[in-house]
Amino acid sequence: MRTLAIAAVQTKPIAGDTDATWVRYADQIHAIRETFPQVQLVVHPELHLSAPGLLLQEDPSYADQAAVELPGPLTDKLADLARQTGLWLVPGSVYERGLHGAVHNTAVVVAPDGRLAARYRKCFPWQPYETTTPGDDLVVFDMKLGDDRKTRIGLAICYDGAFPEVFRQLAWSGAEVVLQPTLTPTRDREMELVFARANAGANQVYVVSVNGSDPHATGESVIVDPEGIVRQQARGGEEILIDVLDLDAVTRVRTFGSFGLNRPWDQLDKHGPNLQLPMYGRINPRPTA
Repeated sequence: MRTLAIAAVQTKPIAGDTDATWVRYADQIHAIRETFPQVQLVVHPELHLSAPGLLLQEDPSYADQAAVELPGPLTDKLADLARQTGLWLVPGSVYERGLHGAVHNTAVVVAPDGRLAARYRKCFPWQPYETTTPGDDLVVFDMKLGDDRKTRIGLAICYDGAFPEVFRQLAWSGAEVVLQPTLTPTRDREMELVFARANAGANQVYVVSVNGSDPHATGESVIVDPEGIVRQQARGGEEILIDVLDLDAVTRVRTFGSFGLNRPWDQLDKHGPNLQLPMYGRINPRPTA
């Protein structure tokens, strides 16, 4: 039996204070280790350790000021914390300093041995509002579960969920779980919940969408199973969702179909190579009237 015990932490930073936010984050990680010894992986909301301000209150230059190099001092601290606790850490995402002054919205994954296991730059920033530079590569990483058991996990960030291609590619690359740190303070969170269920069901993967808590965001974090069923959903305040994901359920659903009925992967294998999808070769400008 392959299982993955996770803690999805719906919380908030201390706005504008990355040092204080780090202290609070580290305290949370140690508390989770002590309180829930079965947990293997902890995931936090988008941009958590960058400590952004509230909606309409953040200085436009804050992302540039808060951006850090990866790897660097922050990942060194994460590595120490991971080794101390024996946990896989996904501290949401951070503002990353890229080449030529670019700032990316980047999720990082640190393994229990302190290794930087994955780094993903958000491909679809929430534009025109979010000004970070998009990434151009989708990322999965492998996680050992003990003995010869393992799983593959994909990364997405917030608005990436509005693009079905992201989750389809992650699943096609072998992901059984997609971790989606999110920071949504607006009422389109309701639409994101629809996307989370649709992306999970269409691709037969677990989706863990971890939003920030109020007042930074609207909460409503969810864990959705590979048949698109919501296993857990938070409310608006600070909350921790603890769950043990049955990874063999992904194998079952992909083999026998969602609810024993729908087998999209079989049809993609059979008909996909003959399907003409010109938009994937080149997305043309929308036609004018």
